[in-house]
Amino acid sequence: MPQFLTTGGTGDPFLPHLLEAIRSADRIDLAVAFIKSSGLAMIYRALDDAIDIRGARLQVLTSDYLDVTDPQALRSLMLLAERGADIRVFEAERQSFHLKAYICTRTREGETVWGAAFVGSSNLSRTALTDGLEWNLRVAPTDDAESADSRRFREIRDRYEALFGHPRVQPLDYPWIERYEARRRLVQHLLVAAGCEEPEDRYLEAAPEPSEVQREALAALAETREQGFRRGLVVMATGLGKTYLAAFDSQTMGAERVLFVAHREEILLQAEASFQRVHPSARVGHYTGARKQTDVDLLFASVQTLGQAQHLERFAPDHFDYVVVDEFHHAAAPTYRRLLQHLRPRFLLGLTATPERTDQSDILSLCDDNLVYSRHLFDGIELGLLCPFRYFGIYDETVDYREVPWRNGRFDPQALENKLATQGRARHALRYWREQGRERTLAFCVSRSHADFMADRFQREGIRAAAVYRGSPLERSEALERLEQGRLQVIFSVDLFNEGVDLPAIDTVLMLRPTESKVLFLQQLGRGLRLHPEKEHLIVLDFIGNHQGFLNKPQALFDVGSSYGQLAAFGRRARDGELKLPPGCFANYDLAIIEFLIRLQGKGPATDYQVLRDSLNRRPTPAEFYRSGSSMQGLRKQHGHWWSLVADQDDLTPDEAACLDRHADFFREVETTSMTKCFKAVLLESMLDLDGFRQPPTVEALSAQALEVFRRRRGFIADIHKDLRQVDAVDERKWLSYWKGNPINAWTGGNRKDDAKRWFEVAEGRFRPTFSVAEGEHATFQTMVQELVDYRLAAYEPRLPVATAADDAATDADATDATVTGTAEAPATGARILHFPGPATVEASPAVEGAEVPYFPDLRIACGHFRTGRTDVEETYPVPAGHGGVDPSRHFVARATGNSMNGGKNPVRDGDYLLLELVDPTKAGSITGRVMAVERQDATGDDQYVLRRVTKLPDGRYVLKAANPEYPDFEANEDMRPMARLVASWSADG
Repeated sequence: MPQFLTTGGTGDPFLPHLLEAIRSADRIDLAVAFIKSSGLAMIYRALDDAIDIRGARLQVLTSDYLDVTDPQALRSLMLLAERGADIRVFEAERQSFHLKAYICTRTREGETVWGAAFVGSSNLSRTALTDGLEWNLRVAPTDDAESADSRRFREIRDRYEALFGHPRVQPLDYPWIERYEARRRLVQHLLVAAGCEEPEDRYLEAAPEPSEVQREALAALAETREQGFRRGLVVMATGLGKTYLAAFDSQTMGAERVLFVAHREEILLQAEASFQRVHPSARVGHYTGARKQTDVDLLFASVQTLGQAQHLERFAPDHFDYVVVDEFHHAAAPTYRRLLQHLRPRFLLGLTATPERTDQSDILSLCDDNLVYSRHLFDGIELGLLCPFRYFGIYDETVDYREVPWRNGRFDPQALENKLATQGRARHALRYWREQGRERTLAFCVSRSHADFMADRFQREGIRAAAVYRGSPLERSEALERLEQGRLQVIFSVDLFNEGVDLPAIDTVLMLRPTESKVLFLQQLGRGLRLHPEKEHLIVLDFIGNHQGFLNKPQALFDVGSSYGQLAAFGRRARDGELKLPPGCFANYDLAIIEFLIRLQGKGPATDYQVLRDSLNRRPTPAEFYRSGSSMQGLRKQHGHWWSLVADQDDLTPDEAACLDRHADFFREVETTSMTKCFKAVLLESMLDLDGFRQPPTVEALSAQALEVFRRRRGFIADIHKDLRQVDAVDERKWLSYWKGNPINAWTGGNRKDDAKRWFEVAEGRFRPTFSVAEGEHATFQTMVQELVDYRLAAYEPRLPVATAADDAATDADATDATVTGTAEAPATGARILHFPGPATVEASPAVEGAEVPYFPDLRIACGHFRTGRTDVEETYPVPAGHGGVDPSRHFVARATGNSMNGGKNPVRDGDYLLLELVDPTKAGSITGRVMAVERQDATGDDQYVLRRVTKLPDGRYVLKAANPEYPDFEANEDMRPMARLVASWSADG
């Protein structure tokens, strides 16, 4: 029988009694004179679970009596209000308000079936709930509705309801908190007199300070803004504090109005809590389906609501100084594009925790391809911010996943559950857990019945285990407390611990289900990577099956590309023990998994597409396909062009299929049109920004919008003539003339002598397509074109160096000699930066003798005629001694094909290895007389390469000369550009 009186102190603290009552109730009513952050934090998770998981009704009444209640505690209560709680405050003025009452009720069909009311001396403070000598009487109704206890309980609840409607009681909101904080008088001796014995800041959590990683990121963000960028992407692994980073950066920038956009309300609420701690005095509001506030300092909005045109129109384009968009790839890109085309903040920050560049494609495009800062999970471990791990990739030998139906990028839920909830698989998991598991395990299951089954199976073996999910007998907050206290050994969970819940004491993660995405996998892994004094490392037991649906796991953990070739190469490295891991980490894959990965070698573009689609749980974009390392050249050879491949995979919607039938030739042109500069793609980007296929813009408007694109995408400025590179203060008339003479002229066929189709024309001062886009297909057409433009800009971006004002003088001085054409109007804009591991850069690093550099086995440098080659790196190559210092960020190795350079003092023979160094026009110096790898694009847009000595003729023209007289020389033209200089060569036999 529950005790009638709790007396506090270490022998009978009030907190366990209160938590038990909260977790048993579907209605919770609190009336507490003084609420301190320290006390609220101790019951907050239980209150959150009551609202979020059980749908309980929560009412809280506090006061401003003696100005004791924490403003920070009031802001935390507002987070509960956003979840549906009714929070009110009694304005005391001269009236004493000293209540301490906690009423918990459980009902069934409107009738009270259980209740507990505590009335006594405990305010909501840490001391009062734990070791303070506090007396609280418990009153509980009985089965007899007319018993004394039942009448007392009803009286307490009735009096509470009457007080809740008192004239001095006001709904708590942020303006009220601001006024309260402004007038609040805090006198320490009054706290004791008021019965709140703990000092104000004794348990108050200190304001957060940026970590080392966050300070680095803040510096990078400040630098990118100094360079003129208005958008940027930051990649930070789970646990490194990307949301706090956004809060710190908005504070650093002095932003007065901040917008945080996400696709799920849970993310918005978590972000709000972080921003509140950094901006404690800010007015906070929400723009979602239920609430639409506008006049606030921090606005947290769902993209589904704010992305609609009628809601966007409520905000001027420059209304927000700072916009944060979290996890772009969770939502449809057109929704975000509409929002970002309307809003023009001083800075926009994109956030993601996903390391692999494939998943960054959409978000990177929306951030103007400006990757500002990147720190992955391994970085966090190396820096000591996350816990080392021991990873075991265990072959799921009891399940043949080929027998489970696979639809729309995921397994059929019911069929999967039937395969996983078996005695054989439970024994398999139990055996590995006994061998490797530690004391506190969090296990991820596919369904409620699967979690119940596993918990029951472990319990039968004497293991303290429980299943936890929405509606389970054991709630999330209580389960975590039991796990931390050692009263539980294993929690089998479904969807409640993927993100937003931290328990540093977790030492084992048991992955018993396939994951739909790399983000989900990393979130689950991240639950155990928090540091804890009693934990040296995290054990990860990951059960992997014989199906491509599991490929996202090595992709996520080891940043492996999505192409089958890259996955097979990863399998070989795992087999040979060559996986690169942070200090203190270990990874082992069962041989059956490794063999499965290696067998993937040799698949074609269609299979790469399927793997990428399954990894993303949606149709990939061409930019994502390109960034995954898959071959666009191979795609076009087998399928013609991108949208044809998508059609072959039955991934087109009916509207897209109809649009493809009408506009296939134009789509192919956008995908493959020759580009020696970025201008053609920038013009199309501007056209899409202006909705120009629906309402053709004037040439002046198109030109002005292109200037806006360059102001965002600063990396492309190097393509512009040096006299016009100051895009923030350019002469608009000169710019208009320049733009007419470049891409407008090119797209309207002004620089073509053949009878090829002209896709655009200028008529009555407007730039318009020469073909018709039907009214009903505009949205589909523009989305399909946008994806191709994103791909062209993504594929072009690596060719550009980082242009700075300091480099302009050097660039101008060397412009004639640093370009193959030698024309002042078409200066070379930089070498192609290949797909190097990590962020590619041409900035010099310390050169090392004999270092390993990237090796591109499929990038064959033609020593004959131009030859098409691929640039996806799958391995590294140790440069032989005697070739001097090399820097893996600038040097790379490829193979020679042909004998055009087989002559002279240093012949290059067919099959030789070539050591090459990327060139940067702003630092390259003269190329005359040097042997260079020269790049161009063929008629289909594929990259081709040739090795030749660059020679300048007296009339200023350039010739690419062969060393073997049997091969012809080439006269350089504007389609060619120097990519790398030859440093050395050696034969295959050394």
